[in-house]
Amino acid sequence: MGTLDDVGGDADLAAGAHDHVDRDGRNPANTRSTAQPRRVSPFSGSLGGYYESIYKPAIEQAGLQPLRADAEIFATGKIMDQIWRGIRSAQVLVAELTTKNPNVFYELGLAHALEKPVVLVSSNQEDVPFDLRHIRVILYDQTDPFCGQKLIDKLADNLRSALSDPEEAIFRVDEAA
Repeated sequence: MGTLDDVGGDADLAAGAHDHVDRDGRNPANTRSTAQPRRVSPFSGSLGGYYESIYKPAIEQAGLQPLRADAEIFATGKIMDQIWRGIRSAQVLVAELTTKNPNVFYELGLAHALEKPVVLVSSNQEDVPFDLRHIRVILYDQTDPFCGQKLIDKLADNLRSALSDPEEAIFRVDEAA
């Protein structure tokens, strides 16, 4: 299962990270938000430890409060209902595309359909499908000894940007075309 973290939402989906934006006009960069982040990424494998070491610190650096769905949200009930509610309540999402996890792409599609701002992340261009390559992706080099801090800083910057100007992070279909 993938995770979708929602910035400014009530909950997190497993496999990624995103957070909610403050609705009361407070600047998330200066004020600790009570909004939960939502992230879409694989729960396990080589990326499993990234939540604690990368995504959580980046979300906190952006002034948001992280929440991990697989550990803190999911309970009894229909998983897809919980995922749908989490994405709908999210103000911004982070999608980790590395490994091409199908659940991540499904949840990303739901986020795009709902016109939610999404920050895309991958360790390599090959894991970014052709139809997403027109959207900015944070690419990181796992062999770089400073990769962790660089990714934290870049992700925090992109989260703040998506919160301050969500239109720039929303995928919209040009219906006139």
